[in-house]
Amino acid sequence: MTEIPEHLLKRAQAARDKAAAESAPAEAAPAADDVAADPRIPAHLLERSKARKAAADGDAGGGVAVQEKVASVVAAGAATGGGVPLAAGPGGHTQRLLTVVKSGSIQDVKASPVDKVHTWPHLLAAEFVAALLCLSFTFFFSIFVNAPLLQQANINKTPNPSKAPWYFLGLQELLTMFHPMIAGVTIPGVGMIVLILAPFIDKNPSNKPEDRKFATSLMTIHLMFWAVLVIIGSFFRGPGFNFTLPWRDGLFFEL
Repeated sequence: MTEIPEHLLKRAQAARDKAAAESAPAEAAPAADDVAADPRIPAHLLERSKARKAAADGDAGGGVAVQEKVASVVAAGAATGGGVPLAAGPGGHTQRLLTVVKSGSIQDVKASPVDKVHTWPHLLAAEFVAALLCLSFTFFFSIFVNAPLLQQANINKTPNPSKAPWYFLGLQELLTMFHPMIAGVTIPGVGMIVLILAPFIDKNPSNKPEDRKFATSLMTIHLMFWAVLVIIGSFFRGPGFNFTLPWRDGLFFEL
């Protein structure tokens, strides 16, 4: 059972007090002629009042109370400017309290709130710290690792093996396995198209890695594919770009 709030109980008590105060002058009316003289009372109510008064004249005891009650109801209706319905309850009340609904928002929330943070300082501060760490690593790496520039290239003497920069060694490795059209155009083109269409295929709005299995798997396959080709081209290719074992024939790769 839902408890009735305190403010509703006070409002109901105030309404009862107001109704009692308005009906008190009507109960103290000296005669029905004064009621009949009021032009605001409908004619059918006056006829009903006269009929009940005539019936009450022949009754004894409780008949007088009934007449006074009817007169008070008619007077209350006249005081409020309207008539009393035929189905009115005791005292002319026609309203009943069925239940109490707890107060709440009546607005329809169409967008549920999500966890968001501002770009500054949450994102930019983390990116600035990451940039400082990368710069520090590069600085100390350049101190302890000797990476001198090679001599000027001689067009009459091609180095053996002739390797592309590390970021192109994957494509150079593919050229040893497939036709140039497939290795240089088809495979890289298909990979780029798949990555472009990935956001339209996987529309999961979650930022959690465990909820993005498709996107995570696709990017992992893409990175591992090219990483394996670069590693093979860097450390497992010797003179003539032939396959070799670095722990047996040495390392044919320079930073």
